[in-house]
This record gives sequence, C-alpha cells and structure tokens, in this order.
Amino acid sequence: MTKQFESVTPATGWNSKLTFSAATRVGDLVFISGMTAGDEQGRIVGEGDIVRQAEYIYEKMARILKVVGCTLADVVETTEYYLVLENYEKTAAVRRKVFGGPPYPAATGVQCAGLIRPGALIEIKAIAVVPKTKVA
Repeated sequence: MTKQFESVTPATGWNSKLTFSAATRVGDLVFISGMTAGDEQGRIVGEGDIVRQAEYIYEKMARILKVVGCTLADVVETTEYYLVLENYEKTAAVRRKVFGGPPYPAATGVQCAGLIRPGALIEIKAIAVVPKTKVA
C-alpha cells in the first residue's frame, strides 16, 4: 500500500526509533509533529523555563522545515499545549520574535493535564505551506 504522504526528517536530532515522523508532507503542506524541548540526548533544554523551551522547539522546527526548503515564515498554524495557563502569556514574545510580526500564523492554545516528556512545560505542533517558488 502506498502512503499518501512522505516523511520529513532532519539530518540530525531525530531519534530513528520513534514511531512517528518529525513531520509529514502532503503536496505543499507540511505537518510538524508536536514536540517538546528535548535535545538529541533526550534532555529538556531550558528546564523550568517555558520561554527557553518554546525558543528551542521553534529552533527544532526550523531545522525540519529547512529539509523541504521552508522557514518559520512559512508556518500558517500552530497548536501549543501548556501545563499552566499563565505560561501562555510568557510565550507571546517568543512568537513575535519567531514570526516577525503580523500577519501571524493561526494559533490554538490548550491547557492540558500533562505532557508525555517529564520536565516539558510546553509542546508545539505546526502546519506550514511550501511556497510554489520553492522546490524541495
């Protein structure tokens, strides 16, 4: 059976033992899996610091997007999962820095009871569009 999507995996920083792709591409859409601030060794970057964790997650996303010729400017939607609702405001400056100002991607913020990775304060997933002028 042929799958309707292709896996998008960065050259480094992705555990090949995982049962999901860093991202999948269907046509011009790139669906980035939800990710926490875990580094290549499985340690949380910015333990106890939601701002640093959000920054690191977007750094990881940028590496994934580069594989298909995209940047964070091509992100059209994000979903952010928070353990503590008050942390939502703390990541607004990160989004401004990452996305460079209006128009911003569509976004959903969700408060959740827990995340799978111990020490993670936030998990983010995203959707990007590969511009017609970029061929990957």
